[in-house]
Amino acid sequence: MSAPIKVLFVCVANSARSQLAEALLRNSDARFQAFSAGTEATEIDSRALAALEHVGVDAEGLRSKSIEEFRDEHFDYVITLCDKSARECRAMPSAGELIAWDFEDPVNSSHPDAFKHALHDIHERIKLFVLVKTKHLEAS
Repeated sequence: MSAPIKVLFVCVANSARSQLAEALLRNSDARFQAFSAGTEATEIDSRALAALEHVGVDAEGLRSKSIEEFRDEHFDYVITLCDKSARECRAMPSAGELIAWDFEDPVNSSHPDAFKHALHDIHERIKLFVLVKTKHLEAS
């Protein structure tokens, strides 16, 4: 079996979007190893954990981390989840490929279902990412 594909999800605070992405990918495909970090890490928003719990995704082990914690590690993919983190991660040399996604921050939303929508949108994008990257692996 080949080594897992290492993916680092990055947003600003590492409190919601990147945590959701890490948990979703970690629980969806064993060929991927998921991590998350923030350019200005804070703490996980309890609503993000509740959204994961609501759909039965394991959130055990999640914690807010600074991107500096991963500075010396190599990742096959670094995926930024907002424009601000995309600008700040351009110089990260340990990324095989840098991918920029942009999702609205549910923490700053007044919409009552913001976390549910963020979880859904990120999950859809991750499913597409996994489909594309595993098709590429199977073709090689």
